[in-house]
Amino acid sequence: MRLILNLIWLILCGFWMAVGYAIAGIICCVLIITIPWGIASFRIANYALWPFGRTVVDRHDAGAASLIGNIIWIVVAGIWLAIGHVVTGVLLCVTIIGIPLGIANFKLIPVSLMPLGKVIVDVP
Repeated sequence: MRLILNLIWLILCGFWMAVGYAIAGIICCVLIITIPWGIASFRIANYALWPFGRTVVDRHDAGAASLIGNIIWIVVAGIWLAIGHVVTGVLLCVTIIGIPLGIANFKLIPVSLMPLGKVIVDVP
């Protein structure tokens, strides 16, 4: 079932969301000082391509630097990526087949707003 949902996800919205994260990551890496945000953005782009069967958990060793970095991320790129998830999630929830995909899109909003201090792990 995960494979089918991931394939449908990839076709309907996963590819475009991953492109958005990749663009944000490239911009962050070009600006050199923002490389940590670029790495986090690439990590989330990978998660946005294939989300079913994986989840996001908090890192326990993340400290105040992650909090400050997340606040900067929200202002620069996070709000735009979160808006993309909201719009895509609402559009997917219009159809019955798209409801699980829309819910998955809504679950990506917190990590799109605060990517630092998070780890993506496989669900058993």
